[in-house]
Amino acid sequence: MNSSRLQGPADAPIGVFDSGVGGLSIVRELLKLLPDESLFYIGDQANCPYGNRPAEEIVAFSREISRYLIARGAKVIVVACNTVSAVALAHLRSLFPKTPFVGMVPAVKPAVQITRSGVVGVLATPTTIAGRLYQEVVKQCAVGKRVISQPSPGLVDQVEAGDLDGPETMALLERYIKPLLDAGADTLVLGCSHYPFLIPAIRRLVEDAVQLVDASEAIARQTARILEREGLRRQESVLPEAIYATTGAPERMQFALERLLGRPGRVHALHWVNGRVVDGYPGEEQIELCLHGHSAGAVKAP
Repeated sequence: MNSSRLQGPADAPIGVFDSGVGGLSIVRELLKLLPDESLFYIGDQANCPYGNRPAEEIVAFSREISRYLIARGAKVIVVACNTVSAVALAHLRSLFPKTPFVGMVPAVKPAVQITRSGVVGVLATPTTIAGRLYQEVVKQCAVGKRVISQPSPGLVDQVEAGDLDGPETMALLERYIKPLLDAGADTLVLGCSHYPFLIPAIRRLVEDAVQLVDASEAIARQTARILEREGLRRQESVLPEAIYATTGAPERMQFALERLLGRPGRVHALHWVNGRVVDGYPGEEQIELCLHGHSAGAVKAP
């Protein structure tokens, strides 16, 4: 981004992060709702998936990624990961009180409002299901309804690989969804940001008899409300820019942008060094991204 064109905090980017490319489902909705906003997306593909990792690791990863985004000027941070929200959202808000955070929780509340059978199935990672945030939402919102929580390991890996409807993906979906249907579920909650990319495949299994619910649009609307409340909406006079960064191989993120968003994007390389997120590839000279994403000269990556 060209710093000479920046006019104030409102011109700073929205920070978004996930364990991998699943958060691009949130980016897709942000681009629709807030086309004038700049975005800085980080996918921690070096550590993906988060779903089976210990809580302390997830907290450490999310804390450092948030620090990185704030150092780059993020005016709000969207935690585009149900697993991180389940175990680390409260910690992040406490640690960075000056930065608004938008978290995710499986959309149980709207699902129980629209179910006709009274049975709702939730596809999510084991860590999300075990998290206190999710348990509290189910307890508060599902009175008189039956909510069946279905751990769904493997689906995140399939989306990361770009396999949205291959035989292995379809077999996993059938394994997880069939017991929910057999139990009478007529509404399925997609409780992971990776899962909206599997909607066409899920539809092949459940057709139109089952309602699918995910929180992507709601997260984008909540982000817009926070920007309005804080006076941080960007003006149309300044061209927006989207930066996509990964701690994994940049070509994997580039593939995901084309496969999942249908658009190319600028991909920036990051890597982990002693628990810190560092710009560039290990051992190579890279351009450091500073406040608002503009370059500040070459640096030697540790």
